[in-house]
Amino acid sequence: MTIKILLVEDQKLMRIGIKSLFNDYPEMDVIGEAVNGKEAVEKSKLIKPDIVLMDIGLPDISGIDATKQIIENNSNIKVIILTSHINEQELNASLSAGANAYVIKDISTEYLMYVIKMVKSGAMWIDPHVVPFIREKNNGIIPSRQISRSVFKQNHSNLTQREYEVLKLVVDGQSNSQIAKSLTISEHTAKAHVCNIIQKLVVDDRTQAAVKALKEGLV
Repeated sequence: MTIKILLVEDQKLMRIGIKSLFNDYPEMDVIGEAVNGKEAVEKSKLIKPDIVLMDIGLPDISGIDATKQIIENNSNIKVIILTSHINEQELNASLSAGANAYVIKDISTEYLMYVIKMVKSGAMWIDPHVVPFIREKNNGIIPSRQISRSVFKQNHSNLTQREYEVLKLVVDGQSNSQIAKSLTISEHTAKAHVCNIIQKLVVDDRTQAAVKALKEGLV
């Protein structure tokens, strides 16, 4: 089934460039374009896209405000925020507005397509480059501390020590294949550990697991 996309970008050259990325992906179709937030909200009502690729910096209302209005009108629409820089306040505001993903614009084409498919299936995604930045710059909003093995087991006794090690790598933005190499295990085993972590932390995906781990000071 084709994924229907609304592209929201005020800069013409950037909009043309992003749209051209989809030429080699017939399973995705850019069914509409908008150059500002208000137009994005109105077009979302009319064409009902599956995914909105939303530039965060728009000339009228922000991409964050537009996201909130779009989701209030139709909760089935998924919004992927596109930004050229890392900003913790914008990340938090984007997620609070209901965005499903926060993506830095220098993402590779293949990875962007992967994120779109994940978001379409119901997952949330935060660019791996953002997590270390937040951990360093959050001034205590999201704790960044190591905890002892005894304290860890007391708080999360259902996670094994190996799963804890995998969780730390998930927080660092490593893929299953990278985790496998880091821990000298098979990719299948790495994937199994990640699935167990997601289940035990009672979250929906690896991104939520990473966010929960940071907020609770697990890593």
